[in-house]
Amino acid sequence: MTAELHLDELLEFLKEDVPAGDVTSDAVIPDISCNAIIRAEHDGIIAGAAEAAALFTHFGVSVTAEKNDGDNVKNGDVILRLTGKAKVILLVERTALNIMGRMSGIATATHALAGVVRSVSPTCRVAGTRKTCPGFRRFDKKAVVIGGGDPHRMNLSDGVLIKDNHLAVVPLETAIRAARSHSRYKKIEVEVESSADAIRAAETGADIIMLDNMTPAQAKETVSTLEKCGLRDRVTLEISGGINGTTLRDYAACGVDVISMGALTHTVKNFSLSLEILPAQTGRT
Repeated sequence: MTAELHLDELLEFLKEDVPAGDVTSDAVIPDISCNAIIRAEHDGIIAGAAEAAALFTHFGVSVTAEKNDGDNVKNGDVILRLTGKAKVILLVERTALNIMGRMSGIATATHALAGVVRSVSPTCRVAGTRKTCPGFRRFDKKAVVIGGGDPHRMNLSDGVLIKDNHLAVVPLETAIRAARSHSRYKKIEVEVESSADAIRAAETGADIIMLDNMTPAQAKETVSTLEKCGLRDRVTLEISGGINGTTLRDYAACGVDVISMGALTHTVKNFSLSLEILPAQTGRT
């Protein structure tokens, strides 16, 4: 089971839980090997299985994947089978389950919301934002992708996004021209709150226009206005701000290209999984 895993970061997560050994297992568990399974306790999309497997493997546990990242699973399905030292399996258990639980929760929510959007507008994408867990952004973003979404910017170095606080200091046209002069290789996105500003941004050369905190009616009107001015095809249109599962269908019908949702990563419903050490006489379930 392989992936781009960033083992050093995963080991830092484990270190937080085990700064000086597992005192319970060290005290009561003998030096024996065992078999164990990680099982889903919800229906949904699995993510983080590769990261969990990498942690167990690093400590000498043999891992067999019954399900892989991106797979749709049912409550009770076995995700990973483990064989190795009981102490080691218990050492890694909670960190592995925490990673899988958060990532699977994000992937499951993204998958469901992306499905709603596709049912209304097949070409529209759901995207994450930078509203992620500090220190866990790489894995939050990966989970969005596994769930069928777009990761959007990874960080402030990743792309130009001129927001309201930038425009409180520098006029819109000046900001776009300065950004274009600074780099010809990065796309320029601008946040706007009105149709008039969307036209100004498109005419000045923005590549992406984010319609911020607009109602579905306002967004639809802005798309229509850009079309009438012959500017719609020049830009990618994104909408963001307060969008949830209740309003998502209406926003998907507005004619935009991307719907970005901070809720994908800042309001995560954990996906429950359990690790079970199997009786020695069976080894499988």
